[in-house]
Amino acid sequence: MAYKSLLSFVTSETGIENVLDGAISMAKRSDAHLEVCCLAVDTTQAVAFVGGAPAVIYSDSLELLQKRAETLRELVRARLNGEAIRWSTDNAVVAMGGIGSYAGLRARYCDLVVLPSPYGDGRGPQDELVIEAALFDGDAPVLVLPPSVTDLPEFKRIVLAWNQSDEALHAARAALPLLKAADLVNVLVIDPPSHGQERSDPGGLLTTMMARHGVKAEVSVIASAGIGIPSTLQRHMRDKAGDLLVMGAYSHSRLRQAILGGTTRSLLTEAGSPIFMMH
Repeated sequence: MAYKSLLSFVTSETGIENVLDGAISMAKRSDAHLEVCCLAVDTTQAVAFVGGAPAVIYSDSLELLQKRAETLRELVRARLNGEAIRWSTDNAVVAMGGIGSYAGLRARYCDLVVLPSPYGDGRGPQDELVIEAALFDGDAPVLVLPPSVTDLPEFKRIVLAWNQSDEALHAARAALPLLKAADLVNVLVIDPPSHGQERSDPGGLLTTMMARHGVKAEVSVIASAGIGIPSTLQRHMRDKAGDLLVMGAYSHSRLRQAILGGTTRSLLTEAGSPIFMMH
C-alpha cells in the first residue's frame, strides 16, 4: 500500500516550516494528497458563570482562539501555495480534553500522519496529545520529525527495532512502502530473551516476510550493556548511519498521562533522526 493520504496537525508557529517541509516532501515522493489541520487549543477550565462575567471572558477567549486558528491556517496556506502537490487545509478550536476525539477521527482516515517532535522549545502537552490521538484513537502510523532535521532524507538506510511485539509488527507492516524503497533495512534485536519463541533465529521470520516484498534486510543482535534501550537504539542508528528509525509505540502503563512514557518518550526527546511509529 502506498501513502496516498497524508495528514499533519499544526498547533503553533514553532517549527511550522520544518514539519510542512517534511510533509510536502513525503507528499511529492508518494504522489499523495496532504491535509493540514490547524488547531487552536483551549486550555481554560470550565467554571460556573456567576453574574455573567466569566461567560464574557470565555467568549473573548474563544474569539481569540478562532483568530489564532485562522492565522495558523493562513501561514500554512502561504507555504503550500505554489507547491506541485494536492493539498487542503482546515482549522478548528478544540479543548485540551477534546484533542483525542478530533485528531483521532481525522487520523483514522489517512495513510500516514506527519508531525513534529512533541518535546522541546515551544512545545506543550497538546503536541503530545496529538501524537497519542493519532496512534491510539486514529490507529494510524506516525512519522515524527525532530527539530534538527531541516531537510527530509531519502530513507535509504532504515533501522527497524524488533522485539517480537504486536506493536513492532504493526510498525513493520505499516512502513513497508518505505522499507521496500530503502537500500538496506537493519532489523535490530536488543537483548533477545534466551527462552523466546525466536531464540534460535532472532528476526528471521520477519526478514523472510519482508524479503518476499523485495525488502533488502539484515539482522543485528546486540546487548544494551546497561545503558538502556533508548541509548542503545540511538547509538546503533549512528553506527549504521540510519536515516529513519521504525519502531512500535507502546508504554508500560495504559494510563493516558503515561501513554508515551518509557522508551517512546525517551526516543522522541533525544531523536536526531525521523521516527516512524505505529501501535
